[in-house]
Amino acid sequence: MGKYVTAAEAVKVVKSGDRVYLQAAAAAPTVLANALTARAEELRDVEVCHLHTEGEARYAAPEYAASFHVNSFFIGCNVRHTLSAGNGSYTPVFLSELPLLFRKNVVPIDVAFIHVSPPDLHGYCSLGVSVEATVAAIENAKIVVAQVNPNMPRTFGDGIIHVSKIDYLVEVATEIYTQVPLQSTPEENTIGKYIASLIDDRSTLQMGIGSIPNAALRQLTNHKDLGLHTEMFSDGIIDLIEKDVINCNYKGIFQGRVLATFLIGSQRLYTFVNDNPFIEMKEASIVNDSARIRKNPKMVAVNSAIEVDLTGQVCADSIGSRMYSGVGGQMDFIRGASLSQGGKAIIALPSITKKGESRIVPFLKQGAGVVTTRAHIHYVITEYGIADLYGKTLKQRAAAMVKIAHPNHREFIEKAYYALIQ
Repeated sequence: MGKYVTAAEAVKVVKSGDRVYLQAAAAAPTVLANALTARAEELRDVEVCHLHTEGEARYAAPEYAASFHVNSFFIGCNVRHTLSAGNGSYTPVFLSELPLLFRKNVVPIDVAFIHVSPPDLHGYCSLGVSVEATVAAIENAKIVVAQVNPNMPRTFGDGIIHVSKIDYLVEVATEIYTQVPLQSTPEENTIGKYIASLIDDRSTLQMGIGSIPNAALRQLTNHKDLGLHTEMFSDGIIDLIEKDVINCNYKGIFQGRVLATFLIGSQRLYTFVNDNPFIEMKEASIVNDSARIRKNPKMVAVNSAIEVDLTGQVCADSIGSRMYSGVGGQMDFIRGASLSQGGKAIIALPSITKKGESRIVPFLKQGAGVVTTRAHIHYVITEYGIADLYGKTLKQRAAAMVKIAHPNHREFIEKAYYALIQ
């Protein structure tokens, strides 16, 4: 078998009992994953592990439970059902530490499925829009199989892989998964304004994808000399870079470069980052390293939550005992921003769910996981204001949190809290 093979030929390297790692997010190697799924009848007990992936995940269908077990390091909607169906598991891990699980052989990798740009004249491919833990998986996998796609943007940084490091290559011409930015609600726009009010000129930002980060970014057009050191980013940063609002001139590390470990957005974003040396894609052990993050003066980390209790405990990965997403990089950046000179760590969320339930609660739901502890929390923002909890007593925190809860729920959550702490 030569290096260039069909997908069906390439996935024959997977044996029963193997562990297969899939590159994450918009770079999910779906052609390879689907070809592997087509072998379901001849395989047993193959573990497919990954962070959040875009697109279909046929291997996660319950009818393939004897063949494939899904191990999620961050749970996406395409595999969330596996936890209740019994053909999936969740491994809690900080995104910064996931590469270490591979390098320390705590989670050995048999086969890595990756998604790269075509080799250049010197034989180098690019991991493009998603580096995260894939470099560590490549280094530690026994066999590496790549989708080679002319549509994959070429990005600079850790994701430059020489073709000699890849065992088999499968040529594809699929579109890279996109997410079109959603329109923000009035509540999200208000939250965005509150976030922007805490951001000084020459701050370095960590903001992810979604309506609230985009709403905040839209409020920053009059800011000056901002930096970006973020786990991931989307379209919202493009206009700010083109207007020289984000120029990264005052970052503490990787000065003059945007730093990220994966990205997802529209085709406009992929065109923008393609062959763009201003964008530096590094693996998560570097981007999400709190010791590095804290070196950025005025580091501002903006993260979300499922619910926050009155003492400042943040649940961001589960709804009660039902796992929903994952730990991800929230604590990496909360801690890094907290220790930065002039840094600010922010949790931003709407005050209520779509069903009208309060997301500011007296106590977290039974079984809920704490991603950010009450000792780490600084600011919590809803459309009703900013609660500054840093250095505050439990009673002071409760009073501040009640003020940013939805008015319909304030009396109930305050009474429920004090009734149980007496």
